[in-house]
Order: sequence, then C-alpha cells, then structure tokens
Amino acid sequence: MFSQYFGQYLLNRGIVAAEVLLKALEAQQKSHVKLGVLAMGAGLLTAAQVEEIHREQTRQDKKFGEIALAKGYLTQAQVEELLASQKKGHLQLGQALLDAGALTFAQLEQALKDYQDEYGFSDREFASIQEGNVELLLTKTLQLAPGEENWNNYLFLFARNLVRFVDPYAWLELPGDSQVGEWSVEQQIEGEFMLKTGLTGGERDLSALASAFAGEPIAAMDELGQASVAEFLNLHNGIFLVNMSNEGTELRMQAPVVKKGPLNWSGEQRAYKVNFGGGQFTLVLQH
Repeated sequence: MFSQYFGQYLLNRGIVAAEVLLKALEAQQKSHVKLGVLAMGAGLLTAAQVEEIHREQTRQDKKFGEIALAKGYLTQAQVEELLASQKKGHLQLGQALLDAGALTFAQLEQALKDYQDEYGFSDREFASIQEGNVELLLTKTLQLAPGEENWNNYLFLFARNLVRFVDPYAWLELPGDSQVGEWSVEQQIEGEFMLKTGLTGGERDLSALASAFAGEPIAAMDELGQASVAEFLNLHNGIFLVNMSNEGTELRMQAPVVKKGPLNWSGEQRAYKVNFGGGQFTLVLQH
C-alpha cells in the first residue's frame, strides 16, 4: 500500500508527472501477482480453494494467507515462501520510474528520505510501512489522533477493503469535501457507540466505483450502480461490525440509503478523499 502514497507524494511535489506516475503504477499492478494465483501456480491450492478463501475475506478482516492457514490449506512455511516471492511495492514503483527515465537513482533515494522526514518516520517505522504497516502509514498521512481507536480502526479497515475489493492501488488523503457530490450513500452504525458513515461523489466517479466493485461495466448511477455502491459500503461496514464484535463491542447497522445529491449532514464530521483508478470520491464519518 505504501507505493500509492509515495507515488502521490512524488506527484504533489512535482517530482514526477501525472501520466508518468500512472504508467508506473499500471506497470507495477501488472507485475504484482496475488497470493492465490501464486499458490495455484505452485500447485498448493486449487481454484475452488482460492475462491473459497476470497469469499471468506468478504466476511472477515483477514489476509489471504491467514485464512489459508486457518483452513489447513497451507503451512506457515508455504505462506512465507509465497509472500517472499511477491515483490515489494515501493521497489516496483521505483524501478518503473527509473526504467521510464523519470527519476535517477539519486533522485529516488532523496525522495524516499524527504518523504520519511516530512512525516517524521523513524528508520524502523519507515521500514515497517514499506513492509505493509497500514495502521502506521495512515496514522501519519491522515493525521489521526491517538485515543480515537474506533474511528481510526474504521479508517484502517476501509483502506484495506479498498485494496481488496476495488483497486489494489487506491489510497486515502486529506482533505475531502462532504458538501460536494452528485450522488451519496449513507449508513448508520449504532449500538455501544454511534457512527454515521457515507460516501459521496460525482456520478462518473461513483459509477466507476460501482463498476470496480461489481466487476462489470456500469456507466451510470442507475439501479445497478446504486445497488453496487450501497453494497460496497454495506460490505465494509459488515466486516467492521465483525471486527468490533471480536473485540467485545456489539454494534448493528441500518440498511444503506442512496440519494441524489450531497450528504448535507449537520454537525461535526470528517471527510477523506478516496483515490482509485476510476476517479475520486469522499468518505465521510460522523460520531
């Protein structure tokens, strides 16, 4: 996940051009093979087992390897070997930019150092986020405050679910705007604490989200587009409720509601811009 955040940093600082970064991310995506495909290629899993694990990931917040271990399909040694065969994302992105002549080795080294310094990562922390520490990465880049565990855990999970179900190179950033959007979907979480959740954006962007999530072309926020966007939010919130239940906090959620226009919530709220291959939309949260 680090690669898309680092790539956005390079873009924002004018170090690389947008079209160059896009091509580098596309090249990285093509070269990044998912664990299930690697396991099938190695003869360790059948296609049916891979599909079963993917279905299980829609019900609980666990990595592919964790579920495969729990089901007894893979050993710890096999999971570690498969993970080792996956290239590190930031190295793939850096190599793609080097290959394109967009950066020299010295420029890449300096950009990594500057990124580390800007967000105040220690050497150990910087190594950790490059190895996949989503929580630390988002805490720094989204300026998350300590002591807001429910709020922060929701964002950590949302970032992971974006990668799992929408786009492996999606990312969140500040600021978002909850008052701008041709379409919106909202869902209330209640129980031991209250949390209002919503997504809002332009029709083209939310149609692209619906298409990416459904895995089929959706060109407008018609009945199918609305249902797909609502199902993405509902799926994410359902996994969040399972996580919270596992920690001893029982919650429930109302059915998602889709409407034309922005959310127009009153009161204090936080908005985060969500970037993915099809465009942008805004995630909005309110206690």
